[in-house]
Amino acid sequence: MLIKTTKRLAISATLLASLLLGGPNTHASEDTDFEVIMLGVGSPPPLMHRFGAGTLIKAGDKYLLVDCGRGVTQRLWQLGVPLGRVDGLFVTHLHSDHVIGIPDLLLTGWLSSPFGGRKGNFNVWGPEGTQSMMDHIRLAYQGDVDIRVKDQGFTLEGVTPNTVEIEPGLIYDQDGVKVTAIVVNHGELIKPAFGYRVDYDGRSVVISGDTKYYPPLAEAAKGTDLFIHAVGAAKPELLASKESWRVILDHHTEPEDVGRIFDQAQPKMAALYHYVTLTNGKIKPPSLDDISARLKTTYSGPVTMGADLTRFVIGKDKVTVIPPQ
Repeated sequence: MLIKTTKRLAISATLLASLLLGGPNTHASEDTDFEVIMLGVGSPPPLMHRFGAGTLIKAGDKYLLVDCGRGVTQRLWQLGVPLGRVDGLFVTHLHSDHVIGIPDLLLTGWLSSPFGGRKGNFNVWGPEGTQSMMDHIRLAYQGDVDIRVKDQGFTLEGVTPNTVEIEPGLIYDQDGVKVTAIVVNHGELIKPAFGYRVDYDGRSVVISGDTKYYPPLAEAAKGTDLFIHAVGAAKPELLASKESWRVILDHHTEPEDVGRIFDQAQPKMAALYHYVTLTNGKIKPPSLDDISARLKTTYSGPVTMGADLTRFVIGKDKVTVIPPQ
């Protein structure tokens, strides 16, 4: 019994050291000056295997985050990335499942702990309405801020949002990293909504955000190294059961249309994330195999079915996909 217990403790210590030193997949490749990690590929359902929408992009010395849904902060620290290390947050649109993790990122990243340590302001780019959201988030936690300033001597700089409401086009250009905002179509009442293209050292990644079928997005992603697109799907019997399911699905891109977008863009690697798979609790949601089969009817290129902690290393001549361990 003692031997088994000692062995178990040793394994736990090894796992803890791995997480603190960088977590899963951190040292899987030497070519890591440009990489993308899916922190969460989920949507509103609070699933344990799919955290909320969030994608980390490491380009040179910059750590950029696209969206901050439920559990994104846990995923960051699981990878050994302090929350305060994020140089910028880029919000695609203001639906709650894309922004609900922001208070945690803002406040916990402010703490003077290994998992926090922000130096300078909390930098956010997003559509119209982002300024109001950030101001109100900050105001909602005024009590916490006041206590920590008085009790622990924290300065306000690290918990003060620096918010930029964006227009389409180049919105970020620092140290060789460029971010371009791309208008997408998430529905008539959800405007503006954006996708983002990140360019670094002759390589690029495009992240769609939530959108309907929208060919201009394919044009903006043409020839990119990595094109990550959201997808929505439901079984026919669910759509026939209630009109509101079709309303939700009509705000997203179904697998066949995602395939058409990929076919127009011809990226080196295509990938799916943010699975909006509808269910009423009785009729099951489509599986990833269902989605993949439908997508392949319109696109024959390489596609990765993304999962939490799927990692993409964007090299000079290829994109290496490292599945979560």
